[in-house]
Amino acid sequence: MMQKIGEHIRVAVIFGPGDCIRPVWFDWRRHKYEILQVTSSWEERQGAATVFHFAVSDGATLFELTYNAMAHAWRLATVDVQ
Repeated sequence: MMQKIGEHIRVAVIFGPGDCIRPVWFDWRRHKYEILQVTSSWEERQGAATVFHFAVSDGATLFELTYNAMAHAWRLATVDVQ
């Protein structure tokens, strides 16, 4: 079951050619999570902003991260709670 979080987080990313963005790790509530796998990614428009979504895993938990390209802001959108 996915639990909504919606908190701002700090994310380390690798920017590739074009719109290629690959998150590497993120901090949430004073804990660093290393991203071992990006299981899927998609983008959507929210008004004038493009928001990139990333379903990622640290090997134990599935998270959804979002990046608002207009605001340059990362959020932890959801966490899979088992």
